[in-house]
Amino acid sequence: MPEIEFSVSLTTRKPRDGEVNGKDYQFVSEDEFRRRCEGGELAEWSHHFGASYGTPRTPLDRAIGAGRDILLDIEIRGAQQIRTNYPDDSVAVFVLPPTVQDLEDRLRKRGAEDEQEIQRRLNRAREETEALPQYQYLIINDNVASSVERFRSIVNAERSRVARLQEGFAPWKS
Repeated sequence: MPEIEFSVSLTTRKPRDGEVNGKDYQFVSEDEFRRRCEGGELAEWSHHFGASYGTPRTPLDRAIGAGRDILLDIEIRGAQQIRTNYPDDSVAVFVLPPTVQDLEDRLRKRGAEDEQEIQRRLNRAREETEALPQYQYLIINDNVASSVERFRSIVNAERSRVARLQEGFAPWKS
């Protein structure tokens, strides 16, 4: 869906193989992250797995102001902050692999974490599923193509909500 802008998060972690600064993440120092957070430049932020992550407020506000959709790939604490700070402009979609074993297999295939880190991430994922009732939608990512189609359906449904139509919209009014 090329019309959806992807939000590029800040992070203090080191880039993984193949990640591009400014495309996958904005890689910043802990001091720079703290400065932006304290300066009110982040719409949401969290610290997990030894690094800080956050969403810059300006691109998000600019997209909302222009009536464009913007996709944030964030964890549950950040999603809660977005729902709190942008209650009328956010839709929360929880994405899960089909099973914990699938998640473990994906983490191992990625090859970016040692065994201890993999176990920490699996435990964290189990804990995060407790937040599922706070979300409007769930996508079980069993197949990329079908998951994208489910996401596309959610976007189309949300775009059709009467509450989201522009003020003064009256299709049959003369």
